[in-house]
Parts: sequence; C-alpha cells; structure tokens
Amino acid sequence: MKKIVFLVVLSLGLGLTNIHAQRAFGGIKIDATMSNFILKDTDDMQSKLGFGVSVGGYTKIMFGEGFALQPELLLHYKTSEREFKLSGLKTDYQYFGLEIPIYAVGQKNIGNGKGFVGIGPYAGFGIDARYKAEGKPDEVLYGMNDVNLYKEHSGQKAELQRWDFGAGVMLGYEFGSRLQIIATYKMGFIDAINVGKDSGSILNQAISVGFGYRF
Repeated sequence: MKKIVFLVVLSLGLGLTNIHAQRAFGGIKIDATMSNFILKDTDDMQSKLGFGVSVGGYTKIMFGEGFALQPELLLHYKTSEREFKLSGLKTDYQYFGLEIPIYAVGQKNIGNGKGFVGIGPYAGFGIDARYKAEGKPDEVLYGMNDVNLYKEHSGQKAELQRWDFGAGVMLGYEFGSRLQIIATYKMGFIDAINVGKDSGSILNQAISVGFGYRF
C-alpha cells in the first residue's frame, strides 16, 4: 500500500513538474462580430444578424509543440434585430457582456507561421441588454423600451437572464511577426429568455473575424 501511495505521489509530482515546465504566452485580440439568436418554436419571429465588436486578452499554455490550452477573457458589444412577421414590429437589441472561452488548441507549422484550430466551452455574463422599437410607441413593448433587460422593471421579472454557457470553435493563422488572424463561431446552450419560456426559446450565436497578437 505504501508503495502504491509513493508511486501515485511521485507520478503527480512529475506531472506537476512537467506542467510547470511548459511555456506560456500572453496576447491580445480584437474581433468584428456578427450575432443573433437561434429561435425555437417562435414561428412569428425572426432574428437577423447585427454588427458588434469584442476585445480582450488570452493566455496560451503549451503542452509540447502541437497542443495548447488557451483561456481568454473578452468584453463584447453585440447587436441584432428581432422582427415580428404578423405585426411588422422590429426591435434592435444591444448587449454588453463578458465571455470566458477555454479552447483546446492544436497547431502546426505552415510556411513561415503556424496554423491552429481550437474547440472548447465558454461561459458568458451579461452586463447590459436593451432594445428599441422602430416606429412604435413604448407601450407596444409593455414599457420595456430602452431599459436594461437583465433587470426587473415595473414589477416585472427581467426579460433575459444574464448567464450563458456554450461552445465555440476557432480557426486561425499566426504569422512570423506574431500577428494572428482568427475566425470563431460560438453557440449558446442556455435559453436566454427569463420569462415566457412556454412561448419558445432563443439561443445566442456569434461569428467573429479579427486579429490577435502574441507577446
């Protein structure tokens, strides 16, 4: 028994030493984003892509030459448009929030740089979300026009819930100058609706293209 415990402790020690010896890099990134909602059981409503931007930083922890873990911290601004087909009512959504993706990244030398692909989960937290009706009075939106949709308003529960959890894929190339070009796709798994869930569900999705720089 003592030998087994010793071997386990020794293995853990060697493993931690090996992990500690790996290289780690930091970097920054900025993305242009197109985002909207995936709608389910909402035949009268459609969601159109809107423009946004995200900025943040990342740490790349190398495990050998071809594999890494890359956690990121991003601040994002997103927009999208919701339209009701029968009434013609259109609402513009605007979101501010934080995201923490963690990618498992494989990379390979290609030319003078490195190509890489990553996949992994992300967690998101909404800071502020608002919508505005186009050409319609505020009462059409039950007094919910241009207020924070993550907060209670006039005795009503928040329309949207702040937390999001999903998965993303990333594809990119790093030039010899350490400048990177990156494309990502993320899809949420949690229904963004906080009230009225019986009428359908909406899931976040976003496509991003941008640049990064590794220090």
